[in-house]
Amino acid sequence: MVPPVMNNAFLSSLIEDPDTADNRREALGFVTDAFAEAIIAGVESEDFAHAALFAAMQELVVLHGEELAALFAKNLPERILSGEFSLTHRH
Repeated sequence: MVPPVMNNAFLSSLIEDPDTADNRREALGFVTDAFAEAIIAGVESEDFAHAALFAAMQELVVLHGEELAALFAKNLPERILSGEFSLTHRH
């Protein structure tokens, strides 16, 4: 079963590189599981989401440097507004 956060846009973006796609799909499964465990433990979903974003950006800076991480972040508004991260279909 595909976790709900793996919408079609996300899955489509993974098709380009099969090795990366498998790794990212598996990694997203771990994040989804951690999110569920945190909620069960009483952590507010908004708090966990903010912490997860912070941790992800921190890791991207460590791995790729501030400039590439900033470029990634710069493209997020367009991706969000296009519905890439939405759980429901847009009309």
